Amino acid sequence: MTKSASDVMQSVLIAAVVEAIEALRAGASGLPNNLLRDLQGVHRNAAFADLPKALQDSVNQSVRTAFNQFLKDGYAIGPKAEMQSRPIDRVPERERRVPTDRRDNRKGPGRRGPGGGPGGGRPGGAPRGPRGPR
Repeated sequence: MTKSASDVMQSVLIAAVVEAIEALRAGASGLPNNLLRDLQGVHRNAAFADLPKALQDSVNQSVRTAFNQFLKDGYAIGPKAEMQSRPIDRVPERERRVPTDRRDNRKGPGRRGPGGGPGGGRPGGAPRGPRGPR
């Protein structure tokens, strides 16, 4: 049975996090102060080059492992332009009518009365009020 892409991604990410923690612990040589210093160096804005060497190596290895895992599970990985997309099973196309503007479909005088114009059918075309016709 093939695993879904999200299952593969979860297993890859969990393995990568565990390996990164082990790399940080190994890089600290068992000294808590070194481990704390390395952990504080990892933050949201840290660039790859700012990470400790052991963690950089672990990330590189995790990326290779992730690509290999996806390929092993039958997923293709590559640039979008080079990837052939599978046809999507869709519901057969149905006839679609262009929506019409409902204002054009009025059959009678409507709310403005028989005149339908600026005066709204009022005698002498008098405006509705201070704002004019609506």
